Amino acid sequence: MRHILALAFLSLAAPVAAQSAGGPFTVQGGQNFARLDEALMAIRGQDATIVIAPGTYHECAIQQAGHITFKAAVPGRVIFEQTACEGKAALVLRGTGSTVDGIVFRGFKVDDGNGAGIRIETGPLVVRNSMFLDSQEGIIGGSGTDIPITIDHTTFSGLGQCDQSPSCAHSVYFETKGLVTITNSRFERGRGGHYVKVRGPRVSITNNSFDDTAGHKTNYMIDLPNGATGLIQGNTFVQGRDKENWTGFIVVAAEVREQSAAGLRIVGNTASLAPGETRSPAFVADYSHERLAVGDNRLGKGVRAFETR
Repeated sequence: MRHILALAFLSLAAPVAAQSAGGPFTVQGGQNFARLDEALMAIRGQDATIVIAPGTYHECAIQQAGHITFKAAVPGRVIFEQTACEGKAALVLRGTGSTVDGIVFRGFKVDDGNGAGIRIETGPLVVRNSMFLDSQEGIIGGSGTDIPITIDHTTFSGLGQCDQSPSCAHSVYFETKGLVTITNSRFERGRGGHYVKVRGPRVSITNNSFDDTAGHKTNYMIDLPNGATGLIQGNTFVQGRDKENWTGFIVVAAEVREQSAAGLRIVGNTASLAPGETRSPAFVADYSHERLAVGDNRLGKGVRAFETR
């Protein structure tokens, strides 16, 4: 997990917003702007990179077109805080594609319980070297579309809820029909819901850390509620004591069996219970009744390997 530890360099001190000439939002190779939405409007739907100067920003933006890269000039020192567009997120993305690199999102709360750092609505999404902190949701979206979503070297901490709205929120929640890839990332200190919830048919979740030791009213580490195929490998899981649902780490097809889970590979993971936890959850709980490819996983005392429900 050396790559995950590398995230520790990200500084969360709240610097004064840098005021480069013309503003802190620079269209790479072009103009500077005082506000992020002004930079997006100036691009006029073209593909572009917007470099953001260090600072704490109480603003949000909606991407309407083009493939846009939102890039922190200094990773970890660009912080978007509390302000959500359309009652959704700091960044509402509906262009042809988006990349978010090195940005911190924290403190998002909206009336419907899904206040997020990022809401993805159209176009492929790549998120790397970023942090999502103390909000109702980290990243949400992709409903009904066939778009790939990739997350790498990113931390999700203090996210989720099940008591602020009729439905729960989660650290990440995706409905895309495309492949969801999550690598080298850390999930910790959940505040309700699941750490990863994916309704889509294909996942690749590898080399991540799930630390639920300080979680509060959390549910599953990975929830694939409609069934899914793909790979879950090389992850480390620690389940805490303060659970709303403690019965499984990875749960497959708990809501509907509308997608195949046959051949889903779950191998090479490590799972244990936090000190003082005496209950005995299943590492994999399967509602699909299909043949999963559950291989060798290193399971601590009290963790049962598999359960059919």
